[in-house]
Amino acid sequence: MAELRARKMPVIAQDPGVRRDDRILTTTVSVPWEDLQPGPMGHRVCVVDYDASTGKMYKPAVVEDGDLRVPEDAALLADPSFHAKNAYALVMRTLARFEYALGRRVSWGFRAPQLKVVPHAFEEMNAFYSREAEALVFGYYRTGGGVAFTCLSHDIVVHETSHALLDGLRERFMAPSSPDQAAFHEGFGDIVALLSVFSLGKVLRTLLEHSADEDGSQPEGLIAKERVTMESLMDSVLLGLAEEMAAEAGSARTGALRRSVRIEPDAQILDRPEFGEAHRRGEVVVAAMMRTFVDAWTRRLESLGTIEGNYLDLGRVAEEGASIAELLLTMAIRAIDYTPPIHIEFGDYLSALVTADSEVRTDDSRYGLRNGLLEWFGAYGIKPASGTEDGTWLRPDRALRYAGVRFQSLQNDPIEMFALLWANRKRLRFDPSAYTRVASVRPCVRTSPDDGLPLRETVAECVQYVKIRADELDQFGLTPPAGMPPEREVTLEGGSTLVLDEYGLLKYEIYNRLPRKGAADENAEAQKRLQYLWEQGAFDAGRSFNARLATLHRRRVGLDEREARAEVW
Repeated sequence: MAELRARKMPVIAQDPGVRRDDRILTTTVSVPWEDLQPGPMGHRVCVVDYDASTGKMYKPAVVEDGDLRVPEDAALLADPSFHAKNAYALVMRTLARFEYALGRRVSWGFRAPQLKVVPHAFEEMNAFYSREAEALVFGYYRTGGGVAFTCLSHDIVVHETSHALLDGLRERFMAPSSPDQAAFHEGFGDIVALLSVFSLGKVLRTLLEHSADEDGSQPEGLIAKERVTMESLMDSVLLGLAEEMAAEAGSARTGALRRSVRIEPDAQILDRPEFGEAHRRGEVVVAAMMRTFVDAWTRRLESLGTIEGNYLDLGRVAEEGASIAELLLTMAIRAIDYTPPIHIEFGDYLSALVTADSEVRTDDSRYGLRNGLLEWFGAYGIKPASGTEDGTWLRPDRALRYAGVRFQSLQNDPIEMFALLWANRKRLRFDPSAYTRVASVRPCVRTSPDDGLPLRETVAECVQYVKIRADELDQFGLTPPAGMPPEREVTLEGGSTLVLDEYGLLKYEIYNRLPRKGAADENAEAQKRLQYLWEQGAFDAGRSFNARLATLHRRRVGLDEREARAEVW
């Protein structure tokens, strides 16, 4: 009997507020196969359906292979078993997208192999990822028309899953560092969630049909050419999705999506006080990515022939949009391997996007996504950190020493990778007196669409830190922020991502290094980070990213501002 590789499962395509023919829009997705117990509970994802607000434990849901039936709307909304299976399927689909893009297995941001998913965790308009609980928790809330469940929103589930996966890929991105790093988790989660939705051709077609047939005059299966301009697609697909979601009273994501779509390009936008706040700042990256998506889609449609003079085939329009969204989604995820392991800024992510893609896809002529990313990120004042014209990271100008380093072990053994670091500590500017840790070593296999051949790489994260007192900062040419006690302990951090080719040779070193003693002229960024952390209260006892993550999500879904003033870090 052939081994199963995937299973089909029905899910809500976007949000219960998005409907077609007066029914909630659903679709079928393919998820990795795993041996399931009731829950569903597998070796990667475990649904634990406990409601802390009522103290109720729901009966574990049973997945029956081949059963693609979807309950009627009223039963669907009231069926906790479907809710559990919907959340499970979307988490597994997102995991599969990450593993496909990165070319390897992806772990969570904690030691356990299973991520717990709690579909009805509490009665509150909120949902978040908790590293400490090793879980995604989803709330529910009462509306004028009944009860709304965040576990039924496609992009909420995918957004939270992206937090858990990004935490597994770059654990230091959850640490306070800078306005950009504080915003990146939220922005990245939104990008993955939205592109995941738009990669479903069924959702795109529904949104386009709704826009195209507002006056009832549109020929069946066609869409007028003026409906697929950039401005029209921004309104019909991006803003249109927000409007459809608003049909579900109190929809948790409508406001954030609407704001991102409406952000007009401005090269100084990140300097505005409004965009110093983390989730607003993250929406700028979302806006740049979504405009890249719609721009590429529009340009692609210009090359298609019209029907009856002024119409395009609606199915082809949706198919092209879904293909572009899927490719951008792969680029967005794959880029994480080409980011520094700590202190990420938006310019780092932009260089990572174009570098990672150019390594696998040499020919970008069909959609022009790399040039589009540079153009639209630049329109929001985000320039590639590489400083190169094409945005890609520079290749190292000198080879490393490999004496005493075993190639085979170098692909998966942190100790062997540390041996390489030690042999090249001067070349890589690693401080031998600092605490050094090889956080991860990950072999990857990616398939090039140009020739179908595998691209093999090894990606390693290496981090360093030193702990000193505030009155010792002058050793590094740094000045304590005003009001910082001289005895306050300060941690200085840095690190590098090393990308090795299939022969173990260094392709890229992507770094935000530890400040050097006596090099005040090189440590301006470290001074800025220190000042930012002090102003944000990051040195205060009891501050945690998970508390901040939950607070950010409360703000986004509109809870009372007094509740949202919990912990910032």
